[in-house]
Amino acid sequence: MGTENGKNKMGRRGFLAASAASLFGYSAIIKAPQVLARPLPTDDNSRRLASLQPDSAPGSAEGEKLMRRADLKCDVLVAGGGLAGIAAALSAARAGKKVILVQDRSRLGGNSSSEIKMHPLGVNPHVTGWREGGIIEELKLENAAHNPQLAWEMWDFVLYDKCVTEPNLTLMLDSTLYRAETDGRKVKAVWVRSDTARNIYRIEAEIFVDSTGDSRLAMEAGAEVMSGREGSKKFGESLADYDEIGTRQGSTLMITMRKHDKPVPFTAPSWAKKMTPELMKFRDISGDGLYYGYWWVELGGVYDAIRDNEMLRFELLAIVMGVWDYMKNSGKYEGVENIALETIGMVPGRRDTYRVVGEKILTQHDIEGKWRDFDDSIAVGGWTLDDHPAKGFYASDKHPCRQEWKTNFYNIPFSATYARDFDNLFMAGRNISCSHVAFCSTRVMSTCAAVGQAVGTAAAICVGEGVTPAALRANPKLLKRLQQELLRNDQTIIGIKNEDPADLARAAKASASSSAWGTSPENVLTGVTLDGPKENKNKWVAEASGKPWLRLDWPSPKKVSQIRLTFEPGWTPLSQSGSNYLLSSMVRAPQPKLVRDYDIVGILEDGSERKLAEVRGNYQKLRAHKFAPATVKGVRVDFLATNGDKMVYVKEIRAEA
Repeated sequence: MGTENGKNKMGRRGFLAASAASLFGYSAIIKAPQVLARPLPTDDNSRRLASLQPDSAPGSAEGEKLMRRADLKCDVLVAGGGLAGIAAALSAARAGKKVILVQDRSRLGGNSSSEIKMHPLGVNPHVTGWREGGIIEELKLENAAHNPQLAWEMWDFVLYDKCVTEPNLTLMLDSTLYRAETDGRKVKAVWVRSDTARNIYRIEAEIFVDSTGDSRLAMEAGAEVMSGREGSKKFGESLADYDEIGTRQGSTLMITMRKHDKPVPFTAPSWAKKMTPELMKFRDISGDGLYYGYWWVELGGVYDAIRDNEMLRFELLAIVMGVWDYMKNSGKYEGVENIALETIGMVPGRRDTYRVVGEKILTQHDIEGKWRDFDDSIAVGGWTLDDHPAKGFYASDKHPCRQEWKTNFYNIPFSATYARDFDNLFMAGRNISCSHVAFCSTRVMSTCAAVGQAVGTAAAICVGEGVTPAALRANPKLLKRLQQELLRNDQTIIGIKNEDPADLARAAKASASSSAWGTSPENVLTGVTLDGPKENKNKWVAEASGKPWLRLDWPSPKKVSQIRLTFEPGWTPLSQSGSNYLLSSMVRAPQPKLVRDYDIVGILEDGSERKLAEVRGNYQKLRAHKFAPATVKGVRVDFLATNGDKMVYVKEIRAEA
């Protein structure tokens, strides 16, 4: 850069000389890259991530001349960064255990990530009046508040932020688990490689969690797995003969679209499949799918979705291009001139590969009613028994799915979440122990996340108590502890109520400034937080305009250091999605029914008051407030504002020493 006559031009030497003066020496410039290679981390999170970088020289990994090796240890190793793996890792880490989460992609979220773009599904809140709760609820509420535009990449970031800000969790992206070491019935270590960073890790852990979806960890260890349809003779299931024994559901490439203010032409590639009315007979190309993709562009049920991935990717892309060409250029559809493809998936979203055999195999019979006999329930499911034809898109004589609404919800047992032939191996996600028919419901992501939270919580108990998952299951005291800890952290489990001896609120008397809709302040102490859409048996409601308060009083003073509040988030669908159907009833902001601003006040022994917590801008359902221990004879919560609703809703209040 210089003047026209060139007198004030600054060349390379001039720039370096000026830089040398300002940086106290030319050597500071040329050493910057070396300096930045290691000292950059300045906080705990950065140090934790930097500690994964091996100090060894290239070639230190046997047979890999460019790879460096590092040996790591943790309490819980979670393989797979989909929603199940995230929930498992977060719950174990929040329980105080050191966790490593290994993900083979650069993004978290699995099928819900921006690479695939499928919205998480589970129970139908319009029918039940509640969702899965827990960590998946936390993630959805976070997304609604901070990603109102529902950008898929921002959803990825919400998940990333949750993981890297958790002190006990170390995240390893672009890292593939490829080997397991075992000793009898125990997994000793796994091997993970990051070709992106040219590192190989050997990781030892007390407990291992396979959340890969495809059961990679379990299969590397040699655990028994199931795959495909079993047929009705295997478990006596009436829905099991939908398609040939051994076949599976397929994989899908999702697409997204955008409407423009002028026509956008489309020319299909030469290899696009040519669509016919017969192929499209049962596949609706208009309506909701226009803006979030066609889940029925599906293949792989008669192939191996893992080993045939490249072939399936090409075939699926050819179908996507053919379907889009048919929509845009066949002349059969009106109003599509201005619609253009926005994104085209390149990673097939897998549904159905391998499931690990556990102590219990969940079946259709359990989902349709026998679940009520479980004494080890740890999570809830509620999606339909949703099967897809093995030939996918090419099963043109069939509807793209068969959905059986036999139940609105059911519990999932703990005994279906750990491997039968290993003592320290859990499953979380679509690879839990179930028949293919049961899998048709348990496979959806919100359900998988709920199972993940249960597994992570159980893993932490196993490490802390030095017991195996099977021993936890067999110990009534530990099993009850697991269920109570899950309820404490907002996990939905049907038929289980709060019986936590650490909850001081159970011995308190509740009162309120006012109540509405026939509710009582005692409703927050029922031990249950679930109500139907038009029920208020297990919540307290009051008019927000009156700045109401809710109070707990004890017969004798109690030392309290934590108050936990569970609010009502509403029962409309809530999900990262591009579906117009879901978006039409979603609030893409902090949910109006949630309390936004409130104070927590302690009533001391002498009758004076002490503010224990001041909250402004809340958008979460579950809030845990820790403070310096205070000896109180009562606690009052003053509600100042909601996120828009005219009423204040409180489901539960807990107090802990």
